[in-house]
Amino acid sequence: MIRSDGADHRKLKSEQYTADLTVVGGGMAGVCCAVTAARAGLKVALVQDRPVLGGNASSEVRLWILGASSHMGNNNRWAREGGVIDEILVENMYRNPEGNPLLVDTVLLEKVVSEPNLKLFLNTAVYELDKADPNTIRAVRAFCAQNSTLYEIASPLFCDASGDGIVGFLAGAAFRMGSEASSEFDEKFAPARPGPELLGSTIYFYSKDVGRPVKFIPPNYALTDITTIPRWRDFNSNDQGCRLWWIEWGGRLDVVHEAEAIKWELWKIVYGVWNHIKNSGLFPDAETLALEWVGTIPGKRESRRFEGDYILSQLDIVEQREHADAVSFGGWAIDLHPADGVFSEKPGCAQWHAKGVYQIPYRCLYSRNISNLFLSGRLCSVSHVAFGSTRVMATCAHNGQATGMAAVLCRKYGLSPRELGLAPHIHRLQNELLKTGQHIPGLRLKDTSDLARKATISASSHLKLSELPPNGEALRLRDSWAMLLPIQAGPVPSLEVILDVAGPTVLCAELRASTAPGNYTPDQTLAAAQIELPAGKGLNITLPFDVQIESPSYLFVCLMANENVSVWLSEQRITGVLSLSHRAHQAVTKSARQEPPPGNGIPSFEFWIPQRRPQGKNFALRIEPPIDVFGPESLVNGFARPGHQPNAWVADVDDAHPTVTLAWPTIQTIGRLELVFDTDYDHPMESVLMGHPERVMPFCVRDLSIENGRVGQASQMSKISNIEPATILGAGKADLALAGASSSEPVTTSLETDVFTQRTVAQIPGKDSPEDRPVLAQLKDNYHSRRSIVFDPPISTDKLVIRTTRPARHIPASIFEIRCYSPE
Repeated sequence: MIRSDGADHRKLKSEQYTADLTVVGGGMAGVCCAVTAARAGLKVALVQDRPVLGGNASSEVRLWILGASSHMGNNNRWAREGGVIDEILVENMYRNPEGNPLLVDTVLLEKVVSEPNLKLFLNTAVYELDKADPNTIRAVRAFCAQNSTLYEIASPLFCDASGDGIVGFLAGAAFRMGSEASSEFDEKFAPARPGPELLGSTIYFYSKDVGRPVKFIPPNYALTDITTIPRWRDFNSNDQGCRLWWIEWGGRLDVVHEAEAIKWELWKIVYGVWNHIKNSGLFPDAETLALEWVGTIPGKRESRRFEGDYILSQLDIVEQREHADAVSFGGWAIDLHPADGVFSEKPGCAQWHAKGVYQIPYRCLYSRNISNLFLSGRLCSVSHVAFGSTRVMATCAHNGQATGMAAVLCRKYGLSPRELGLAPHIHRLQNELLKTGQHIPGLRLKDTSDLARKATISASSHLKLSELPPNGEALRLRDSWAMLLPIQAGPVPSLEVILDVAGPTVLCAELRASTAPGNYTPDQTLAAAQIELPAGKGLNITLPFDVQIESPSYLFVCLMANENVSVWLSEQRITGVLSLSHRAHQAVTKSARQEPPPGNGIPSFEFWIPQRRPQGKNFALRIEPPIDVFGPESLVNGFARPGHQPNAWVADVDDAHPTVTLAWPTIQTIGRLELVFDTDYDHPMESVLMGHPERVMPFCVRDLSIENGRVGQASQMSKISNIEPATILGAGKADLALAGASSSEPVTTSLETDVFTQRTVAQIPGKDSPEDRPVLAQLKDNYHSRRSIVFDPPISTDKLVIRTTRPARHIPASIFEIRCYSPE
C-alpha cells in the first residue's frame, strides 16, 4: 500500500540516460538511422512521441511506404531503396502481403527491439534541451505521459528525425518554412516571390462491407455542404485510405502550432465525405458499408526544413547532378500540392518527373550551425521545390540510414558531422553504406578487405541468353511495348520475335537507348524500321537493327502500337531483363508522355513502365549471338543491383543445381560471408492497402548450402532435422539450418545475421565428392535480399563452394554479390 500525506508540491519521477547517439523521431527515417547505428556498435536512444513506430507509415496514419520506385509508374528501374528500409519492406511483404497496417507496426517494433544496443522510448516527447556551448547540444529532456517520467538523455551526437524538427528548433538550428523565390536557386518551378504556403496534411479513413445494411449518423461537426469541395464529384464508395490522399488541408496555416486545428478540419471533411457517400443516395452500393477506421492524427507533409552546408534544389533533381559526397538517392516526382488542399480549384497535385534517379549529398544531412546535429527525414536541407520529391518515406528512410552510419564513423574517428564530409572520411562513409546495402547511384563498392576479390570465381554454368522460349500466349500491341535488354559493347545482336498478324500491315520497330548513363528513359533512337508484314500466325521476324554501341548499356527493343499485330510471350523471367509498355500509370502521371508547361524547367519525355506480375511477361525472343553478361565475375564487381548491366551471376536455365566456387591460392581464414540475392528491386512493395499476390520475389534464391571445398577436409553432413538452430532475431528460425552444430548455447545476433557453429569431422581418405565435403551452413526458404553468415569458430580453407537451387522451373538462380571477410 502507498499512502502519502498532502504536500506543497511533488516532482515527477526522473531518469537519466547516456548514449552515443540520440535519435529523436521514430518515423521511417529515425528507425533506419537508429537501427543502422546500433548494429554498428553504437549505444543508441530512439525517442518517439507516439505509441508506435513508423510515423506516416504506422497504423495511426496508414500511408504506404514509397520512394524512387513510385508505384512502378516512372522510368526509374530497379530503384527500390536498399539497406534497412529494404529489409523492412521485404519482411513486410513476406508477413503481410495483404497490407494490414497493424502488422506494419509489428515489423517496425520487432526491427527496433531486436537490437541490443538500442533503447526505445515510446510515448516520449522532447520539450527542452541543454547545450554544452552555443553550437553543441549536450542533452535533451523528454516526458512520457504513459509512465509519468521525465527523461534526460545525453549524448555526443543527435539526429533530429522528428518531422517538425523539435531538436533543431530548440537548439537554434537554421531552418526555413514556405517556398523560395525562383531566383534563389534558379528554380523555374518555384514562384517569382517567396511565400509562406506549404503542403497540407491528410487524414485517411477505411470502410468495410459487413454484408448487411448499415446506417450512418454523422457527428454534428461533420461538413454539411459537400459542394464546397470542388472535386466532390470524384468521391465514390470504393476509394479509401491512401487513394484519398487529396483530402488535404492546412497549407496556409502554421502546420506546427496549428496542427490540432488542421486535425479538426480534416475530421470535419472526412465525416462529411462519408455522410455524402452513405446518405446522399448517389451510392446505392454503399448500403452495406461501415466506417471501420478514421485516422486520429494527420499525416503531415511539410513543416520546417533545416539548412545544411548544401541545399538541394530543382536543378539537382532534374539535371541529376553528381555529388562527390553522395550518400543516398531520390526518385519520386517533384510533387507539389496547392496550399488550399481539398478546397482548391486546382488539381490535387502537380507531379513532374526527372528522367532518372538523383544523388543526395551528405552535406544536406547535418545542420550548418549546430555542430553535433544530424538532419533526417523531412528535415533535410532542400528547397521547397526539391522537397516535393525528397519528402516521401522511403527516401527519408534511406537518408536516415546514411545519418546512422555517419554517426558511427564520427564516433570511431572523433569527427564532427561536418568533418566527416571531407576526404578521405566521406569515402569511408560511402563504402560502409554500400556494404550494408545502401544504394548510391553510380558508386561502386571498393572493399580491399573483401577476400572474395582475391579468389578465382567459377560457376557450374552461367546464362548465355540466346532465347526466351514461347509459352503459347500472345500480346496484342494496343500500346507500344519494349524489351529492356543488357547489351555489350559492339554490334547489337540479331533479334527475332514471333508475331501473329491479323491482316497485312506495317509494323514500326525501334532500337532506343537512354542519353544519360544509368537512366532508363528511352530518349535516343538508334535505329528505326518499317517492317511490312503479311497476315499470318507464328511469323518469325528478324528486327533489322544494324547498330554498334560503344559501351555496355541497356537498350530498348521497341515494337510500336499496332492493333493488327500480337507478339508472342515467354514464361521465362531473368534477373535484369524486363518488358515495358509505353503508357501512363494514373497514380503518378496523367499521360504516357510528360509535357510540362513551357518555362518550368522540367524535361519532356515518354514513360515506358513495367506491368506487375503476373502480367508483364517477356517477349518470346531469339538472340544471336547470345547476350553474355551474366558471368560469375559480376559477383565481385562492386555493384549489387542492375545498373548499366544486370551486375548478377545468373545460372543457365537448365542448371538445376547451380554452384559457385571461390578458390584461393593459399589458405584463408574466413569469419563472415555476405550474400546478396535478387528480391526484385523494381518492385515498390507498398506497405499497406494495395495487397500483393507474392510473398517472396520470384528471382530470390530460396535454398542454399555452403561447403568447405578444401581437399582433405571432407566429412559427412549431420542430419539437419536434429540440429538446433541458433537464436536469430527477426530473420526467423525456420529458414536456416546448421551443419554439425556442437554448441548448446544460443547465439544472439542482429537481424539478417546467421551465426553458424561447426565441428571438424574425421577425414575420409580418397574422397572429395559433394556428398563428402563438410557442409558449413544451409539456408532454407530464404526470402531476404541480404544474408550475413558468421562462422563460429572461423573456417580455414582455400575453397568455398556455394550450392543453390533455381527458384522456379522458368527462373534461373541468380546472386548479385558475394563477399568474404577475415574474423573481426
